[in-house]
Amino acid sequence: MSTIPGDSLLQQLKWRYATKKFDSSKKISAADWAVLEESLILTASSYGLQPWKFIVVTDPALKAKLRPASWNQSQVEDCSHLVVFTAQQDVTEADVDRFIARIAEVRGVTAESLAGYKGFMMGDLVNGPRHAIIGEWAARQTYIAMGNLLTSAALLGIDACPFEGIEPAKYDEILGLKGTGYATVSACPLGFRAEDDKYASAPKVRFEAKDLIDHR
Repeated sequence: MSTIPGDSLLQQLKWRYATKKFDSSKKISAADWAVLEESLILTASSYGLQPWKFIVVTDPALKAKLRPASWNQSQVEDCSHLVVFTAQQDVTEADVDRFIARIAEVRGVTAESLAGYKGFMMGDLVNGPRHAIIGEWAARQTYIAMGNLLTSAALLGIDACPFEGIEPAKYDEILGLKGTGYATVSACPLGFRAEDDKYASAPKVRFEAKDLIDHR
């Protein structure tokens, strides 16, 4: 296992910011994008269930359609890649069985040996009280993926701008999500900052550690 120096990690986290203006002429390389997609796949989720789908939009015409549903934010059109985070709207026994089958396949065990784990998930997500808010539960999971994407992009020197300033229902319509079991939660354009984006050089504003971290 290799690691990066702590100061290098902090340097990149200080370098990143919510990019307000992208250079539309610069595109993320296929190799770097493959890494970012894998970072999404590797994101942690509750139970490991991954109740999401990530829609990657690069088609200029489709990005243009999404811009009016994004509070007319220019980043949607000018970015290299736009990731739309969608959450599963229900979790059923079939979903749990599919995940159990995947665990058995990857780890070389039987589905029967995972009966206890299946029962735990069923008792919580399908038959338990959490099921009443399962769509909201899944939506919260997607923010773990967004955070992972932001950090991964920063480590590669790629800019991003996470935002909820969109109209999810219109995104669903434009992307053809109605009836799929998934619904839009948020979006994140990625690419490279424009040289004239004044916010790139603005000091990062954060409260001091003593105001945010409580040691006990």
